[in-house]
Amino acid sequence: MDDQMDDEVEFNVQTFVPAELDYVRDSLTRGQASANGAYSRQVRQLLQAETGAAEVLLTTSCTAALELSAMLLDLQPGDTVIVPSFSFTTTALAFVRQGARLLFCDIEPRTLGLDPRHVAELLADPVHGPTVRAVVVVHYAGIACDVAGIREALAERPDVALVEDNAHGLFGRWRGEPLGSLGRFSTLSFHETKNISCGEGGALVLNDPADVPRSWVHYDKGTDRQAFLQGQVDKYSWRDTGSSFGLADPLAAILLAQVEERDVIQGRRRAVFERYLSGLSPHADALGLALPDVPEDREPAYHLFHVLLPEAERRGEVIAAMKARGVPTAFHYVPLHDSDGGRRFAAAPGECPTSTDVSARLLRLPFHQELEASDCDRVIAALVDVLSGM
Repeated sequence: MDDQMDDEVEFNVQTFVPAELDYVRDSLTRGQASANGAYSRQVRQLLQAETGAAEVLLTTSCTAALELSAMLLDLQPGDTVIVPSFSFTTTALAFVRQGARLLFCDIEPRTLGLDPRHVAELLADPVHGPTVRAVVVVHYAGIACDVAGIREALAERPDVALVEDNAHGLFGRWRGEPLGSLGRFSTLSFHETKNISCGEGGALVLNDPADVPRSWVHYDKGTDRQAFLQGQVDKYSWRDTGSSFGLADPLAAILLAQVEERDVIQGRRRAVFERYLSGLSPHADALGLALPDVPEDREPAYHLFHVLLPEAERRGEVIAAMKARGVPTAFHYVPLHDSDGGRRFAAAPGECPTSTDVSARLLRLPFHQELEASDCDRVIAALVDVLSGM
């Protein structure tokens, strides 16, 4: 074990492909490094083809994309939005910034996605149900949530928009349909921890053509600049609310290089996922581990690999023991419904017991496209050794 300590397995390594350097250099010499330059347009076209979207807008972050989607919902005082408690803060915060109150929803234990039964309960609530304007889903770890169940829960509410916080799910699929194509809006993340990354970046995917013209106004600081560029008006001016959401073109150049190599990147990440799964499966029952569950009708995006430990009380010990073996691990989200901000912005108090349980027992293993089979085997051996000794 001491020999292994000479090198620590890296928890995350930002994706890099060699073409990035040439593309960035070229973007800096073109004369437009601001948003929506030549590389931005190419990335948008590729993502549009990948998702079948009406339009894709590159943004400075997934947070910015969520905020843009919230602006397009025209939220009014008294409106509420259903969001998962088991998610990152900005899944909820983007809608709070537009004046909405929150209804926190629990997750179902199989995919850790939004629980359709709880969604239905919230929509049926006589006080708050009629105020719901949107439901936000997260495809945790890049595994599609129960989309069929969510659609069934929304069947009687065509006025409620479905928004996909697809930060984990680019290139994943549900019943053959791309994640990001299933809601009115979808958002993507290109943060350094994601499969495709430019350090910080995101995108808003628009699946309803009716939303496209106004989305450009919000995107272009409240002006009709896009209509001007398309020759639809003879000058552009202030029309609506908006902000500076656009991603700089050199960052889009990085994205283009990586999106062009998506099959290679995704293939490497799939190999890591499958190595972990096959290596841990024989030990899971004896150790009390729950491993990722991928339903047959879903293709993961291979964003991360997590396990659920049998005892929440010992997770800290497991993290420390793994660290001592040169294997960093991490927990994930603290439930939003039980946070100070969650209580402050909730339309009504609520319990999300599965979120609370999962949050306390979840452990993420090192996961990135540079991991070799030997690295994965070392992680597996360390985890089995640690848990066997407890």
